[in-house]
Amino acid sequence: MFRALAKDLPRIDEIGLNFRVVCYSLACAIGTTLICGLYPAIRGTRRDLAGSLAHAGRSQVSGRNPIQFVLVGVQVAFAVTLLAGAGLLVRSFQELGRVSPGFEPEHVLTFHISTTWGETGDRSAGRRLVTRILDGLRVTPGVENAATGYSLPGVPGEYQIEVKTLEGRAETEPKMLAQGRWVTPGYFATMRIPLVAGEVCRDGGTTSTAMVNRSFVNLYFGGSQAIGRHLVQPGTIYAGQGEIRGIVGDARETGLDREPPPTVYWCATNIAPGSFFLVRTYGDPKSMVETVRRKIHEFEPRRSAYDLTPLSDHISDAYAENRLRTILLAFFAITAVSLACIGLYGTLSYLVNLRRREVALRLALGAMRAQVIRQFLGLGVRVAVLGCAAGLLMAAGFARLLSGMLYGVSANDAVTVGGVLSIVLVVTVMASLIPAIRAARVEPMQALREE
Repeated sequence: MFRALAKDLPRIDEIGLNFRVVCYSLACAIGTTLICGLYPAIRGTRRDLAGSLAHAGRSQVSGRNPIQFVLVGVQVAFAVTLLAGAGLLVRSFQELGRVSPGFEPEHVLTFHISTTWGETGDRSAGRRLVTRILDGLRVTPGVENAATGYSLPGVPGEYQIEVKTLEGRAETEPKMLAQGRWVTPGYFATMRIPLVAGEVCRDGGTTSTAMVNRSFVNLYFGGSQAIGRHLVQPGTIYAGQGEIRGIVGDARETGLDREPPPTVYWCATNIAPGSFFLVRTYGDPKSMVETVRRKIHEFEPRRSAYDLTPLSDHISDAYAENRLRTILLAFFAITAVSLACIGLYGTLSYLVNLRRREVALRLALGAMRAQVIRQFLGLGVRVAVLGCAAGLLMAAGFARLLSGMLYGVSANDAVTVGGVLSIVLVVTVMASLIPAIRAARVEPMQALREE
């Protein structure tokens, strides 16, 4: 089951049962059984013989032992805690699915081309290589556009840089910190990032140009003119100036669960190990894998294209760990709710059998069957309500641990809390109703005649 849930994990076929973990689990199960069974066993041996015989008499009703209901309340509390955590994660994924990333990840195929670091020294040769490949891909049937980038949009990853403007800024103004992205000019059309103002940058080989997003302009330039200014990134091997040619919309380059930060796109047509080629296709990108591979071989027979994967798969894999946590926590929560219902049902059924003569006596004296149902149902509901109250306190602390994995949802989300309480109360009422109805169906004369 775990392999099926975590099929995207690397080397999943090598995951198996560990002997020490199995022994530890069995020891815990046996130890829990012995501890939970030992107390009632000792309690039974210490019971006074005369009292036990008196309780067994026909004229006596059964005593009450609240320990069973305390244990059921603890089960309900843990069920509420786990269910609240699972509900918050599910709601977080729902909110994440409604996010507009600022680009269109569908119909985009990504891949690498085998290169070496030695080729990065000759920038002219690298520019010609990338231009030849991109031009060839654009005229391939089924391909709409193509570009390159050093990173993938929407996949968590940061590369913060400091830039300065040659036009100067006041010393009291904050440093210009932004995410740096190195792309070819066709990147924005390929990813369908809208152009807000100006024009798309060009890579003329001798002049360097750049694009900035709307957040960068709003944060560092306010209402002043940004197009035409010159940015420089000092102190790095990429140092040099670039003219801002245009402004593009905000795209969630550093992850779908993060707000778009100020971003500078340096337009550079070059090749380096690890660079991504991005190809927008008209249809399913997976159907273009072999076509693209053959096309690359046609242009560069000595190079290989590898890791041909749709961009949407990359983004999905980036959040696979949180998705697996959500599935496992939901599974544990469902199990806990089931155990709580079984415990409540079993305890009430045991109590009904134990107090069968008492119920029969009450019915014989004129009690209504609806009163009997309300009595046992109310007992189960009270246990569930107290368990829910304790579970909410535990869930509040547990939610703080999950806060780092939540997006768009508060740790005290009212919708989630209300849904959890509704689910737990409904299932506990159903679990209590069956033994309550069975208690009301007791035949007084038959029960009182029994020894």
